[in-house]
Amino acid sequence: MKSTELFINNHLLDLIFESTYYGIVIVDCNGIIQYISNNYCEFLEVDRNAVIGEHVTNVIENTRMHLVPRTGQKDIADLQLLRGEFVIANRIPIIEDNEILGAVGTIIFRDLDEWKKMNSHIKGVLSELNYYRNEWDTENGLKYSLHDLIGKTREITELKERVKRVARGDISVLLRGESGTGKEILAQSIHKLSERSDKPFVKVNCGSIPEHLLESELFGYEEGAFTGAKKGGKIGKFQFAAGGTIFLDEIGDMPQHMQVKLLRVLQEKEFEPVGSLQPKKINVRVIAATNRPLEKMIEDKLFREDLFYRINAVQLFIPPLRARTEDIHLLVDHFLKKVTARIGKRVTSVRPEVLSIIEQYNWPGNIRELENVIDAGVHLSDGEAMEMDALPDYMKSKYSKIGKLSLKDIVEGTEKNAIEKALKRCGFDKNKAAESLGIGNSTIYDKIKKYNITHPLK
Repeated sequence: MKSTELFINNHLLDLIFESTYYGIVIVDCNGIIQYISNNYCEFLEVDRNAVIGEHVTNVIENTRMHLVPRTGQKDIADLQLLRGEFVIANRIPIIEDNEILGAVGTIIFRDLDEWKKMNSHIKGVLSELNYYRNEWDTENGLKYSLHDLIGKTREITELKERVKRVARGDISVLLRGESGTGKEILAQSIHKLSERSDKPFVKVNCGSIPEHLLESELFGYEEGAFTGAKKGGKIGKFQFAAGGTIFLDEIGDMPQHMQVKLLRVLQEKEFEPVGSLQPKKINVRVIAATNRPLEKMIEDKLFREDLFYRINAVQLFIPPLRARTEDIHLLVDHFLKKVTARIGKRVTSVRPEVLSIIEQYNWPGNIRELENVIDAGVHLSDGEAMEMDALPDYMKSKYSKIGKLSLKDIVEGTEKNAIEKALKRCGFDKNKAAESLGIGNSTIYDKIKKYNITHPLK
């Protein structure tokens, strides 16, 4: 067999490799170590005779050597953490006559002391980079990335892909969705993934600033512009965001006279500070968000149609939590880890009956409400699992009503929920949904009619 003939002359391999600055390991197609150099054994602090014949994963931590013979793909210059040190690893498949016989791996070092010095330098640079990155994000109001948009449903997966595509451009974006769905996460993610990521990200809540102060907050003012104005004037949010991104949250609450001024900024790329005689040019990307029905507000003359089309170049819609119940268990796990890490309390799970209530609840406050419930639940829990008593009273009262349902009602409710999830998962293809549930096509049609299940977009 070629696989055994390949690994017969360890003495010759020692002569070749011990004079180099590489640690060498060779595995067969099953990931079993056939050869490992003495200097690599010295680095790993293992006995060579003891590890030859062992599976490579039992000897080398964080290794991918056993995967290379399976895929046939080489890894070049991969940074690997090994015994608390960073090493540069290469992994190359050994192929003869289109047959993968195994793989050879190398790590590069001149000598152990020199490598440790280099490794300390790498760690220091990485640590300093992370420090300044975190400091920059904090100073610029950034705390979210696309990773914080938790979910695996088709809607969330597609939304993440759209965010990545939109971020690359410089076009205005309108984020739509109910309160608490995560619009700010999307806004910060777009900024971080854009070419403006090294410039400021500035958030303005248009509904929280008093109407008489909004103009000066957005555009700043000149010295002496009004009684009480600061000496030297003040720059506004738009000027502070120069080169970067301004996030206009709750734009549906912006008064109409300010809508006119914002439209000019978007059209002319310039603004006028209060009390200024000359406009100032501005280069800023605008991301707006609202949970209000702007189209209806346009009909009622409460929102300018021309401004709507300016901010609505690309529209992203975040579905409410009740429309993606499949993601709830992921969100619960995420918030459990987040809260326990912050307060140092060990609560690792949620009781099945508690999770059932959480999944059936309508969540009018969406993700924000769920996070608050889990946060309070962790604080109120005595053991490692979140119990029913840790839920808020309004959710426990709903549970008491569920407890009074008949067995028939519970079974039918569960059946309807399962069919709705399957239909959503299969893009409302009834035949595919029936197949995924293991029922006949005629059965699922009957159930859809029985439970009055309709397509969400119809």
